[in-house]
Amino acid sequence: MAILLDDDVRSLRYALAVEHIYPNVALVVAIFDRTVAEQLERVVSNCRVTSPADVAAPALLAACLQPDLLALTRTPAGDVGARWNAGVVSLEPYRVPRSLRYRARMGRIRGQLRPHDGSSRIMLTGLAGLLAVLLADFVWSVALRRRPPVEALFEAARTVSAVGPASGHGSNAYMMFSAAAMLVTVVFTAVFTAGMVDRLLAPRPLSIVGARTVPRAGHVVVVGLGQVGLRLCTELQALGIGVVAVERDPTAPNLRLARALGVPVVVADATDKFVLRKLSLQHAQAMAAVASNDLDNIAVSVAARAVTPKLRVVIRAGDHEAIAETRSLFRIGIVHDLNALSTAYSTASLIGLRPRGVFALGNRILVECGDGGFAQWPQADRCGHSPEADPDPGSGAPPPAVRPR
Repeated sequence: MAILLDDDVRSLRYALAVEHIYPNVALVVAIFDRTVAEQLERVVSNCRVTSPADVAAPALLAACLQPDLLALTRTPAGDVGARWNAGVVSLEPYRVPRSLRYRARMGRIRGQLRPHDGSSRIMLTGLAGLLAVLLADFVWSVALRRRPPVEALFEAARTVSAVGPASGHGSNAYMMFSAAAMLVTVVFTAVFTAGMVDRLLAPRPLSIVGARTVPRAGHVVVVGLGQVGLRLCTELQALGIGVVAVERDPTAPNLRLARALGVPVVVADATDKFVLRKLSLQHAQAMAAVASNDLDNIAVSVAARAVTPKLRVVIRAGDHEAIAETRSLFRIGIVHDLNALSTAYSTASLIGLRPRGVFALGNRILVECGDGGFAQWPQADRCGHSPEADPDPGSGAPPPAVRPR
């Protein structure tokens, strides 16, 4: 029996009920939360737990990193990449290229103290103004008035706090400077306070410094913060690749979870080219449009192509009836049909193959079986026309029978 629901609690309840009524029946259950999945596998030994996010993550992750990778699976023993080489699927250890890791690291560094939202920029502007006044007063006292550094810092702090220098100290020029500095400080204090209050009252999915800042280069923009998008973000971060998620719904349930996991999230409409430019899309490694609505993913991909035509775009598609034939989308991006991948994985599990993974090769689906072999999985052709054979990645001919290496 297969239990394929979107609600983890309902899936858990059905699985326990089925095990109670029909003990030892083979179960395939879709559960996103890993804690719930581990507990279910512990108490029901004949249960195989997976989720569309788990099934699709290796293929989406590989597509975001390198075009010749079919899948990238992260294991405790190390990362394993699947490639198509001359009619053979080869599995080999994988390590993110040093150039990509360096570019991603520099992009995260450049993103520090460069806030994306207006309130943070206002707060930093006020803080920078206060520090500038403090530094100017300190330098004046030390360089021109020959004050000891501690005394100069004390008087500079009095000026910034609008208390002013002690009476009887300083020349007329310094007193005029202090008066002007105190008036300017009032403005900078108001600006800083306004930005700080706004940040404190409204929870922010982005930070000014740290992991939840928007990278400026070498990153991956993930559009859609559902189960698939969140899993893809965490996998990319685990590889050392900078990531920023874009979610249109400000009440999305995964926003709080993303914040706890250190994933930067921008609440905006990714079909807006201005939003994509602010995310430094022209310097990004790739963009993955993995929202639940296929038409939205197509609109986002077209907008991304308008911003930077050479960007690698990964698209989740195949659910909507208007674009059920995903081969028509190959011209604008790398397309993955999550329903087809999940169906192949669940079906292979039900017939006892114990699949290790599923990935797409052109318009074909390959299932990695428990014995290490690969099987080309049959799927219904949802398009009525008879196209020419789909080319393999990097070649112009259809693949022969799949065999493992």
